[in-house]
Amino acid sequence: MDHDLDKFPLLSYVLHQHDSNLHPPPSMAAQETLLPSFPLLSDPQIMSSLTQSIPTTITQTLFVFNSLGSRPDPLAVSSARSKIAQIMDSLSPEEAAKESEIYTGVVRLDEVHDSYEKKLKDIEEELSRVYATEVESLLRSGEEVNEEVVAVLKAAESGEINERINLSGQELKLLPEAFWKLVGLVYLNLSGNDLTVIPDAISKLKKLEELDVSSNSLESLPDSIGMLLNLRILNVNGNNLTALPESIAHCRSLVELDASYNNLTTLPTNIGYGLQNLERLSIQLNKLRYFPGSISEMYNLKYLDAHMNEIHGIPNSIGRLTKLEVLNLSSNFNNLMGVPDTITDLTNLRELDLSNNQIQAIPDSFYRLRKLEKLNLDQNPLEIPSQEVANQGAEAVREFMRKRWGELMAEQQQRIGVEAERHGNETGWVYWGTSMVTNLVSGVTQTIGFC
Repeated sequence: MDHDLDKFPLLSYVLHQHDSNLHPPPSMAAQETLLPSFPLLSDPQIMSSLTQSIPTTITQTLFVFNSLGSRPDPLAVSSARSKIAQIMDSLSPEEAAKESEIYTGVVRLDEVHDSYEKKLKDIEEELSRVYATEVESLLRSGEEVNEEVVAVLKAAESGEINERINLSGQELKLLPEAFWKLVGLVYLNLSGNDLTVIPDAISKLKKLEELDVSSNSLESLPDSIGMLLNLRILNVNGNNLTALPESIAHCRSLVELDASYNNLTTLPTNIGYGLQNLERLSIQLNKLRYFPGSISEMYNLKYLDAHMNEIHGIPNSIGRLTKLEVLNLSSNFNNLMGVPDTITDLTNLRELDLSNNQIQAIPDSFYRLRKLEKLNLDQNPLEIPSQEVANQGAEAVREFMRKRWGELMAEQQQRIGVEAERHGNETGWVYWGTSMVTNLVSGVTQTIGFC
């Protein structure tokens, strides 16, 4: 199929679906522009109607179109027309016809190209009309049994201002165009439907503060979601998302983001730089391996749930999330083998779940987590503290680690004393001071370090 058929992506797509052996699919670039505009192409009823709308002469039309070769350059055609006009003015009709033959051929080839492109364009437009008609038919059939959808569409048509709409569990496969007329919408719940795509047109809902599209079949979110500057709560859990768009960092008003129960392998690299007002982040039951370094910029984060992922390590910079109250890193199984010392900088932490990992020891400074009330260290190959101590709860672990810290300090002082005796009092005191400074600097470095 000639590459010029990219001008007619819908026709190209329908032909491929009808006979993939004879017609290759549209290019990736064409598909990227096609599917957002025609999200229900996979519907059997719609595809059947589209296929039946293709004229029987299409094979002959495509054969001729592909046989024409490349269309002449517009400048060459314009020049040929000018030459023909000059020749006609200066020569007799017989001489002019012979002299202008080569230029006439260029113009004629361009006209034939134009004729066949018009035929294909007419078919493309007809397919677009058929698609719209079939989608409208689907909506009407749904409206007959769905009074809520009918009410929303009628309200939009009448210009009625509606700030809150709940259409959860209505078996919607697409969002009617009427939605994008509801520019005053503040709350939109589309959870529990059959949506496979959210159109770019959602950016028209400038006042939207809460969007729930959970439990659908979404494989991606549109980049335009970053234009929802007033969005405070976004729930996309229970879909098929493999990534979140980088533009989500522009939603600076977000305080709650739930992207759990998806197939995320990474988070946007800049997510923390933009979402500095975020308070709750739920990313459990995904396939995440690492946190982006920018997560430490979420200064207002209070709740972070990342259990049931494939997380291999926690950045040292996590200690900067000093408002964090609940942290769940459980069930990363064989992947998570430890947590950084800086986790003990989270002095407002009330709940910590590290169960079902491969952690052998928690940080020696763990006693600093004075507000910790709930601690789960089950199903780890624990050595420090022992599982017996861990089973007694947060206070018992904190006390154990406090005593352990005291013992470590006593051992350090004893080593300093031995060094003092070995090198003499004066040298010993110098060694002691140097050692203390070294330990202090080391501790500070661990606290503010990044990875």
